[in-house]
Amino acid sequence: MPKVSVEIPQELLDDLDSHVGDDGKFVNRSDAIRASIRKTLDMLDEIDERHGRVDSAETEGGNTN
Repeated sequence: MPKVSVEIPQELLDDLDSHVGDDGKFVNRSDAIRASIRKTLDMLDEIDERHGRVDSAETEGGNTN
């Protein structure tokens, strides 16, 4: 799996960390970030579909990005 390096504002990282770990929803930061990216891409696909910018057959199989 490729690794990506990004800069994240501290307040965003602090908020993310509050959802990670034994008492959180995610096992680690990477898991949380992947879930967030997937959710955002799904939302963008839905917006594009509503605006007629993608063929519905493309979105049925999920993201190819």
